[in-house]
Amino acid sequence: MTVERSDRPTAVIFDVGRVLYDWDPRILYRRLIADDRALDAFVRDVVTTEWHFQHDAGRAFADTSAELIARFPEHRALIAAWGPRFNDSIGDPVPGMHELVAELDSAGVPLFAITNFSHEFWPPFRAREAALFDRFRAIVVSGEEKLVKPDPAIYRLALARFGLEPHQAVFIDDSQANIDAARALGINALHFNGEDSVRPQLRDWGLIPG
Repeated sequence: MTVERSDRPTAVIFDVGRVLYDWDPRILYRRLIADDRALDAFVRDVVTTEWHFQHDAGRAFADTSAELIARFPEHRALIAAWGPRFNDSIGDPVPGMHELVAELDSAGVPLFAITNFSHEFWPPFRAREAALFDRFRAIVVSGEEKLVKPDPAIYRLALARFGLEPHQAVFIDDSQANIDAARALGINALHFNGEDSVRPQLRDWGLIPG
């Protein structure tokens, strides 16, 4: 279906982890655990996704790590490394995505982000990657707001803060649940599976040159 130009989105909202940068706890812990089976077990059973999600929701690492160490005292040192070395769990830029951000910025497209990220871990990462994030007009960080995707409240907050109506925004995320929640609010959401999965639609909307 052809979209009338007046209805086309005018701004792009990015997720960060696994859209702009690779992220995986193994990137950190493979430096600290030599045995592959032990590494798999530690990531699967100790520093689980559910445990880390608490940081994205605004809990302090001092509290979550103390609780986890009480359950797994034999892994005290490895658990304690998560906070001060969190940046080491963030890998390389996702291929093509920083270039895409630069293209959009050069075309004058307003750029924003909504990221599930700890309020403690975000500032050092943001400072380290200022060359990219300085292109963004505003970034909503879940840990600062104590709201996490896919809660509709974080999208509503972000749209209000960014000064956008839902139809004016393109939202790019690798999580289908996050995409579904954005679409339910009327946001144009693109499920990310590599740069080639989003570039054609951005071109069709006229956000980047054809």
